[in-house]
This record gives sequence, structure tokens and C-alpha cells, in this order.
Amino acid sequence: MTRISLALIATFVSLCVATLPARAQTPSDAGTKQLAHDIFKQLIEINTTDSVGNVTTAAEAMAQRLRDAGFSASDVQVLGPNDRKKNMVARLHGTGAHKPLLLICHLDVVEARREDWTMDPFQFVEKDGYFYGRGTEDVKDGDALLMSEMIRMKQEGYKPDRDIILALTADEEGGASNGVDWLLRTHRDLIDAEFILNPDAGDFEMDHGKRLSVGIQASEKLYADFQLEVTNRGGHSSLPGPDNAIYQLSEGLTRLGHYQFPLEFNEVTRAYFAKEADIVGGQTGADMKAILQSPPDERAAAHLSATPFYNARLRTTCVATRLEAGHANNALPGFARAIVNCRIFPGHPPDEIREQLVKILAEPEIHVTRVDSSGLGPRPNPPSPLRPDVMGALEKVVNQMWPGVPVVPVMDAGASDGAISRAAGIPTYGVPGVFIDINDDRSHGRDERLPESSFYEGVDFYYGFLKALTSPQ
Repeated sequence: MTRISLALIATFVSLCVATLPARAQTPSDAGTKQLAHDIFKQLIEINTTDSVGNVTTAAEAMAQRLRDAGFSASDVQVLGPNDRKKNMVARLHGTGAHKPLLLICHLDVVEARREDWTMDPFQFVEKDGYFYGRGTEDVKDGDALLMSEMIRMKQEGYKPDRDIILALTADEEGGASNGVDWLLRTHRDLIDAEFILNPDAGDFEMDHGKRLSVGIQASEKLYADFQLEVTNRGGHSSLPGPDNAIYQLSEGLTRLGHYQFPLEFNEVTRAYFAKEADIVGGQTGADMKAILQSPPDERAAAHLSATPFYNARLRTTCVATRLEAGHANNALPGFARAIVNCRIFPGHPPDEIREQLVKILAEPEIHVTRVDSSGLGPRPNPPSPLRPDVMGALEKVVNQMWPGVPVVPVMDAGASDGAISRAAGIPTYGVPGVFIDINDDRSHGRDERLPESSFYEGVDFYYGFLKALTSPQ
């Protein structure tokens, strides 16, 4: 065999290795996965709840890891409106051929009481093939994935066709210092981008180990809380009268409980039900096709609406979540209050929903006011366009890693920071990168956990996805 042919073979082999599927092992895979594991553990064990936690501690820890990996001090910043709620922003420089790509993921977590858990929620526990701890699903797994990819690409000397910016932020789960909102308002130049990826949205669905679909979130409902309140004179409980704040409020809530908002679609939900119909098949799949007819089949809509998961993607929903009334067992109630939480279909402002609630409750004594603990206020939340470059890159990597698993556009029923960035005019796509079993989603719940295999697949996935999106042609 000639020297030239050997050289040609070596070149061919190197090209093949460069284009291996994301699931294939490369020499740095094991090290990257260990790095991701260590970052994940470190983040879980930093309490970042709003009550007693400290997001700044986590932000500083991640900033130090990036500096240790070779990022310059000028490319890693920790900044925010107060000492406990600072955000970390880092930049991997590219060729500048395109406007930057921004990665966002929040560092804060919801509250977790030790007495509710079978283990310490702020200890990283590895047990029976799962990682346990507050934030393992929502969403410190995403923080760890993005951090490990930034470090890996930096150490490889990778030069993307655009800058890649990573923002790890505060107060997505609650509190008055939302990091994405604050950065967009006060430091837009630092994070301005052509589009955004957010691991805290979308659905990589799995059913008892079988991967069902890869859902990319391009739309989400608007979150709004409303307080319902009735007040009257009260008095001695031995002298009840016709007016009772509890009864008046209860009658209105009962009417709300029986009310169903109108059926609605947008580009994303139409695409979702069209694709999901073939995935689920059977009567449910047939119902999905039937509701896409013009006009929608009412019987099919009723069948799907009986399932909360599908119902939430078909309409606005409002549900009572808290109740308070009276001040003593032997006194007539001088007040009765309830909180109604609404997840609003895109295109409807909160004031419109408040007016609808007044009509639904049909009780003039019930006063309805919007409660906004975040201070962000109402804002439009238009669906993001299904960009060919984003969809194409996603489908390419999914086909390499999980052949046959369909990519499906989704509208999330929950709320994420994507609503804020979309309102600011930046298309945002929720791509979690890890498969969660639809029968075992413990986000915000007791003994939150994530399959170890899902996490490590996420390391491979996000590496391949970011490369597919940013590799120079």
C-alpha cells in the first residue's frame, strides 16, 4: 500500500470521526460527563430558594469554573440588582458571521421542606439509577449541561460562526429580581441575540423508558394570578343572616369550576396536534385530527379536554389554588378570599381574562383584582417562528441519537423565562435535552429526581445540537 493511499485513508477516517453522531464517544466525552456530574452536584448542594437561599453563591461558583477553564475575566460577569440575586453571563467568542446565540437557564429553585422529603433536598443523592435533589429536573440539570458544553468548547478551541452567550439567572420561580427581565432592561447589549435556547421548557417525553417525542417549545401560556374577595360586616355566629362571604365566594368558584374557556389554536399547537396524532394513534390520535378540521369536531374536542395534559394545550385555564376566610370559629366571616391561577392562551391580555372572570363568577360582591408578585406586569408573548435552521439542526441531532423519535413543536402550559424574552422581541425555543418519564415528573414536588441516563444523554445531545447550530460552513 502506497504512502499516498495511507494518507488518503487517514484523511477519510478523520473526516468520518468528525461527523460521528452525537451519541458516539469521543476522547473527551468521559471527561465532559464527569465535569457535568460535578457541576450538577455542586449546584444542587447550593440552596438557591427565594426564602433563605443565595443565587449569587451559585453564580459566583459557575463564574469561577469558567475562569479556571480559560475564559477571560472580561468574558465572565456576575451582576444583578441585589447581593442575593446576581446572574452569571459568559461569552464564547465566534467568527461573528451571525448574530449571537443566547443560552438561558435559571439557577433558583422552588422551596423544599426537609420534613416533606425522604432525604435532604439540598444534598445530591445518587440512588437506583437516579439523581435526587431539589432542582434535578427544574432546572439545575440544564445549568450543568450548558456549563459543561461551554467549558468543553473552550478547551477544544472551538470557533463557532457566532458568539455563544450563557446567562444563568435568578428568580424565574418567583421573587422580585427576575434575572432575564433585569438583564434585558439594563444590559441588553450584554445578552442581545438572534435567538435563544432555554432548557427550562419543552418536552422530551418518555414512557417507561420508551422515548416518545422531542418537543421544542415555541410558544407558552401567559401566567396570571387573580385575587377574588368578598367582604361584609361579619358578626356573631349565633345570628347568621342572608349574606355570608364564604357562601358568596363559594358559589362563584363553583361556577368557575364548571366553566370551560373556548377552544383555540395557533401555528405551534396546530403543528403539535398534527404530529402527535400519528405518534399516539388510536382513538386519541383520531380525535386530534378531528379537532383540526374546520370547524373542529366537538365530540373529539370533549374527549381530548377530559385529559388535563391536552386540555391545557387547547384553551386558557383558570383554577382556584388558595382559599382563606373568617377570623374565628364563633364569628360570621367578615371576608373570604381565593387565589385563582390562570394560564392564558397567547394573544389574550390579563385584563381581558379578568373581565371574563367577573362574568363567569356572576356575583357582584366578588371583587377580582390581578396579583403580580413578580412586578413584571402583563406583556405580549407571541409564538416564536419555527425557524428552519433551528428545526433542521434539532432534527439532525435527534435522528442521529434517537432514530425514529419525532420532533414536535409544543406550547407549554406552564411558564418560563421564554415569555419575557419573546416579549422583548427575541425568538426563544425551549429544548430541555433530557428525557423525563411522563409518569414520573417530580418537578416542584417531593423527592425530585432525574434518571442518570437521561442526564448523560443530555450532555451528548447539547454538544451535538450547539455544534449543528454554530459550526462554520
